[in-house]
Amino acid sequence: MRKISKAEEPQVKRMNLNVPVELHNTFKSITALQGQNMTDVLLDFIADYVAKHSSAAKPKGRRK
Repeated sequence: MRKISKAEEPQVKRMNLNVPVELHNTFKSITALQGQNMTDVLLDFIADYVAKHSSAAKPKGRRK
């Protein structure tokens, strides 16, 4: 018998961010009213930002 393996979860990196209290509260309220959570909205924003700017900035890594 073969075991059915669970789909691998993508690795994540935790980010901490200092946000003014009023901005945080307003953002949390708006996302909740839209039936979304803050993390999903921020991840969408980051993905859009990276897609928009990825051609302009190449990551600097070690050459092989």
